[in-house]
Amino acid sequence: MYVVVVGGLLFLAFAYFAFAQSAAARNSGQSAADAAALAAAQDVRDEMTDGFFDSLNDPAEWLEWLMADGDFLGAGYDAAAQQLADQNDSDLIGDVGLTEVNGNPAFIAEIETRFTVGDSVIPGTEDIHAVADAKAVIEPRCEITPGSEPSKLIEIDCDGSGHWEIDPKAPIDELEDLPEAKDLFSVHLAE
Repeated sequence: MYVVVVGGLLFLAFAYFAFAQSAAARNSGQSAADAAALAAAQDVRDEMTDGFFDSLNDPAEWLEWLMADGDFLGAGYDAAAQQLADQNDSDLIGDVGLTEVNGNPAFIAEIETRFTVGDSVIPGTEDIHAVADAKAVIEPRCEITPGSEPSKLIEIDCDGSGHWEIDPKAPIDELEDLPEAKDLFSVHLAE
């Protein structure tokens, strides 16, 4: 009877170990999906920042870039997501999906790990790959300062980075102390 009880306890220990292996693979897969979605959103955030600065002499256009309302999607975000998935030993499943969260652009990345759960007492785990997805959203952080005249001086207040004044008539390469992408837009995982 002692041998049967010890054998049963050992089996349970190995089964718990298999569940731990599965959870570790799932967590690694989720980290890879998070990284891929964030990489896609950060790539587009950088594109939106460039679009904002490139259109400073057109108030309607720069406002669209600043509020994330324009047609700002290039082709680089899939490559950025795949690169981060690769770095996490995973593959992007299909293309990055586009959606909205509270009216803001969002990106959905789905990955499959290249590694498996591993060998265990539960048959078939050596062939199971973790699959996970994540959604990252870009939120504008700035508003036009009330009472400012954007045709003369663009004044924006950005949550977390302060007040910025930009001369729309000056060449961009002559402007100093410009906000960075992280000052204009926040990128985070959606709940």
